[in-house]
Amino acid sequence: MREQKGVFLDLETVDCGDLNLAALKQVLPQWQWHAATRTNETAERIRDATIVVSNKVVLDRESLRQARQLRLICVAATGTNNVDLQAAHELDISVTNVAGYATPSVVQHVFSLMLTLITRLADYSQAVANGAWQRSRQFCLLDFPIQELAGKRLGIVGYGELGRAVAEVAKAFGMQVLVAQRPGGSSQPNRIPLEALLPQVDLLSLHCPLAENTKNLIGQRELGLMKKGALLINTARGGIVDEAALAAALRSGKIGGAGVDVLVQEPPTKGNPLLEPGIPNLIVTPHIAWASREARQRLVDELTANIQAFLRAEERNRIGMPGRFK
Repeated sequence: MREQKGVFLDLETVDCGDLNLAALKQVLPQWQWHAATRTNETAERIRDATIVVSNKVVLDRESLRQARQLRLICVAATGTNNVDLQAAHELDISVTNVAGYATPSVVQHVFSLMLTLITRLADYSQAVANGAWQRSRQFCLLDFPIQELAGKRLGIVGYGELGRAVAEVAKAFGMQVLVAQRPGGSSQPNRIPLEALLPQVDLLSLHCPLAENTKNLIGQRELGLMKKGALLINTARGGIVDEAALAAALRSGKIGGAGVDVLVQEPPTKGNPLLEPGIPNLIVTPHIAWASREARQRLVDELTANIQAFLRAEERNRIGMPGRFK
């Protein structure tokens, strides 16, 4: 039997030298590790691989067609939109993903954004750096209005694992949680249509996938329905929010602030409306909600378990229509 060979196409998207990769390295007798892979390098790098690991490198029909030894694609993420699943099925290549590994990290980041915005933490930190506290006539500064999460209404769009986990922490803060009806879905008990939910909430947190029915789900009209002073948190996908409309709503004071961890284009090499100067009470972080060291280690451990299961001819985290076991 031919020796199994693994190729990791974009290791630096997962590991910055702080993870334990020993078990993953031992699961196969031969590995090739690439920090990053450009589009024109993909086909050659996977040509003689048995198992390929990719976080964001695109595996299209043509590159898969040339990889005649390939039997398993391990996506180092939950979403599999970087893989042509139909082509993989036709070519008898199984695909796995990893789900749930980053829940504590994402929830922590959601509340980091909420708390930073509602306490005006960045503004007060900058005020101290600018010497405002040092010049104050009294012991504290009250230049920016501080609010509490307790008693606020939190609207959640997307009530899967992440949305539910955010809801649990919100309740611990004394918040009231309202859950939006699934976009395009049938009516469900205790769910509120988005148009009816938006005027009621003080904070809105997005946890739905990006799909045709969620693209620009929060646009000018939806932002206009929100309370003046409401906060928007997006750690889901950039395309769910109309970025130009959000920038305009923040500049006009239509909403009170936003915390954004995702943009339509990442990295935003061609600019972005939310990266323009002078937008008030906006926090943009570089897609790091998922990226605690613990979450990334869980991801690596899950990749290892997926490969081990495949080698034992067991199904684990299979996506779509699995190919035959080899």
